Amino acid sequence: MLDICLLGTGGMMPLPYRYLTSLIVRFGGSSVLIDCGEGTQVTAKKNGIAMKPIDVICFTHYHADHISGLPGLLLSMGNSERTEPVLFIGPKGLQRVVNALRIIAPELPFELRFHEIRENEEVIENKGIRIRAFRVNHNVTCYGYNIEIPRSGKFNVENAKALGLPVQLWNPLQKGNAVEWEGKTYTPDMVMGKDRKGLKVTYCTDTRPTPSITEAARDADLFICEGMYGEPDKHEKAVEHKHMTFQEAGRIAKEAQPKEMWLTHFSPAMNHPEEFIDEAKKFFPDAKIGRDGKKRTLKFSEEE
Repeated sequence: MLDICLLGTGGMMPLPYRYLTSLIVRFGGSSVLIDCGEGTQVTAKKNGIAMKPIDVICFTHYHADHISGLPGLLLSMGNSERTEPVLFIGPKGLQRVVNALRIIAPELPFELRFHEIRENEEVIENKGIRIRAFRVNHNVTCYGYNIEIPRSGKFNVENAKALGLPVQLWNPLQKGNAVEWEGKTYTPDMVMGKDRKGLKVTYCTDTRPTPSITEAARDADLFICEGMYGEPDKHEKAVEHKHMTFQEAGRIAKEAQPKEMWLTHFSPAMNHPEEFIDEAKKFFPDAKIGRDGKKRTLKFSEEE
């Protein structure tokens, strides 16, 4: 199972009813946080989400509405008695930006590790979660992220028995490791079925439409996409500031065909984004308005 919670859905400035951009994904006792706008830890508390299990923090880019909540979050994580390292992922300049923000949180009981993204697409694996970063098109370097949970095929007991493999060797093979037995090497493909469908969540914000988003979101279980402007007459403004409209997000979803799309990162001038949801739905009927605290648990196909 993959638990998803939109912690904040606002762009530019926090509002009394809408915190700034942030998403948390939880799998197998580990959490990945994407962006950390002002108010992130407040809305996390409201939704019963602990700070301590956050193993990875990803940043799409370094505008303040996506990163200004970090110092307080780190202090809260430290106060929760976390001692395990935390991995940071983000565009070039990541370590410099994070360390600058840490001036008010200089002493933490855990190590900070950094992975600066240099290519148009990179893949980072952590605790069974595959994080795929892909370049998008904003007025500063910006990335979207896929959170993927791959699934190997089922273990074929009959094949293992036919090969004469003792039970103690089954587990390493299931985990993808080759084993030696009686002078022979046995590889996972000898006892494992074809890979099964995993889970995929695509997240992007602060961007114009790009082919990279369409490819990343193709057949996703959930596509969370920027909808900065709902009003049809805001297209020119979206182009000028390199953001997206509801219509443009809907067109991307129509081509990518995820199971569902949530819109997020709303302009503070748009008090009621639900009034404009039809602008996206006319291209993609399964478009929905994201709200602070909106949750979803994704399950593998045989669990549904």
